[in-house]
Amino acid sequence: MPLPEEGVDELGGLEGDQVVGALAPKGISAGSNQDQDDVIIAPLTTVQKKLLGQEWLRWIMVSATSRGSSYVAQKQIVSLLRDRHKIRPDDPNDFVVRNLADIADAEAEQGSVMTTLLTIVASVALLVGGIGIMNIMLVSVTERTREIGIRMAVGATEEDVRRQFLLEAIVLGLFGGAVGILFGVASSFAVSNLLQWPILIPPFAIVLSTLFAIATAVFFGFYPARKASQLNPIEALRYE
Repeated sequence: MPLPEEGVDELGGLEGDQVVGALAPKGISAGSNQDQDDVIIAPLTTVQKKLLGQEWLRWIMVSATSRGSSYVAQKQIVSLLRDRHKIRPDDPNDFVVRNLADIADAEAEQGSVMTTLLTIVASVALLVGGIGIMNIMLVSVTERTREIGIRMAVGATEEDVRRQFLLEAIVLGLFGGAVGILFGVASSFAVSNLLQWPILIPPFAIVLSTLFAIATAVFFGFYPARKASQLNPIEALRYE
């Protein structure tokens, strides 16, 4: 909250506890794990003399017009501070200059690694779910062999039988996908309430999950559907 210099009395407090502005909510920083909303902005001299009782600065934030210029500014700041601190060429710095662009790169790399790991986990889950759908459909084809034979005997074509079993596989996939989506949303809100973390579930993520469930069901359900459609009607009717 920006605090005006003229609003500070002799004791270092605010006249009437005046607040002239509020920063936009930012939440917890992923890099430092600190609450960025726990910040008060006050005049520099007031903080030094009235709050900290010191004349030196602990840290300074400097902004640049672009990512490339930030590295140029960093070199210039290091050179200027070494000159002002009278540091010899062979001596190490008695200060630290960090570039937020490097921190952002490190966080982006961590995010990329997490994305890759989650993609692998999701792929394994889809593979296991697809194999489960295929096994269920194969058992269904075996148990309903006589039913398939009767349908073919009364005029059903191979395309009709194949479409029927593909639709059943899609229903299984949608059911499993719905259970997974509900569990994921519920667990996300539970963790958010427990740890007080903000959460956002974009609608396209739910739509994409549903499409993946359908695609997995079609891919793994095609073989059982094709096997059912190619049964010999006479042999199917004789099946016990």
